[in-house]
Amino acid sequence: MTTAEPTSPASTERATTTRRGTVMSVAGLATSVLIAALTVVPSPYAVGGAGPTFDTLGEADGVPLVEISGAPTFDSTGELRLTTVSVSRAGSQPFTLGRVLAAWASPRQYVVPQEEVFGTPGEEEAAEEQAQVDWITSQESATVSALEALGHPVPATMLVAGTADGSRAEGLLLEGDVIVAIDGGAVDTFDELAEAVGARSPGDEIAVTVEREGAEVTETFATLDDDGDAVIGVYVDPTFDLPIDVTVQIDSVGGPSAGLMFSLGIMDRLTEVDELAGARVAGTGTIDTTGDVGPIGGIRMKLYGAADAGAAWFLAPIENCADVRGNIPDGLNVVAVDTLDDAYEAITRIGAGDTAGLPGC
Repeated sequence: MTTAEPTSPASTERATTTRRGTVMSVAGLATSVLIAALTVVPSPYAVGGAGPTFDTLGEADGVPLVEISGAPTFDSTGELRLTTVSVSRAGSQPFTLGRVLAAWASPRQYVVPQEEVFGTPGEEEAAEEQAQVDWITSQESATVSALEALGHPVPATMLVAGTADGSRAEGLLLEGDVIVAIDGGAVDTFDELAEAVGARSPGDEIAVTVEREGAEVTETFATLDDDGDAVIGVYVDPTFDLPIDVTVQIDSVGGPSAGLMFSLGIMDRLTEVDELAGARVAGTGTIDTTGDVGPIGGIRMKLYGAADAGAAWFLAPIENCADVRGNIPDGLNVVAVDTLDDAYEAITRIGAGDTAGLPGC
């Protein structure tokens, strides 16, 4: 019988070293392949981050960013910066899974499947068109709310565009009617209409007078309950008779989220007082013609954009506070606002150095 000779300790060590080297080589090769894949394989995700900011009190190419004609304007020593979010995808800008993973791990960016942002080509085109409509509409709403807040009522023609499901006005108020009075009191502005309806309780009977085919018609019906507020359940398409013209010199931004900062910029420019006194304030939020500030998307990215632009203060819609908490960059102070009046008071107090007690998130 032939027996093998016992293996020496030295030969055992050489065999172990060889196996370890082989395993390490294979693992290194796999890592290299993975890194290469992460570097070159396109990823079907959209990556969002802080976009540029624009000072609504500043200039673009020597022209005021927000240009006002029809009323005297006054200079300011501060800044009111509207903030934006930039979103890119694999199809429009080359980036890879590696970049997606890095963005996912960064508090300054977010990652979602690109179809959630862009949808189909047809949906993307429709979304871009709607963003431009919202952009223009927000400028009008900003102008109206700013003037109203400064005590300058803006006359409006309140055209009935339809009735909501369940509205008691269905069949009584017709598309094309023009609302002229509530409970016998004339309403000449959209704000007056909102105040007159808002003064009622849900379920109250309300008398709405409209102009129809050259005659006045009054219809009485019950109001609806909208989270505790009375509404008439009618879609109103107002046409405003603005006493000033406002032109915005930005064509690379869309959507309604700059409305608040437009309103503040208009108010600042139309008043002699230097509200900011050199302070740098950024912010975001939609605005409607009654001065209500609404929530927006991407606020975490906008906070970083504001900090990068050197802003010390940020105005955030109160309804976005849950997204703000825990995501405020160092050196940035956040003020929660619910109305345009809240925001104007905030920038005035910031300029005066009277910031104690300003509501945060």
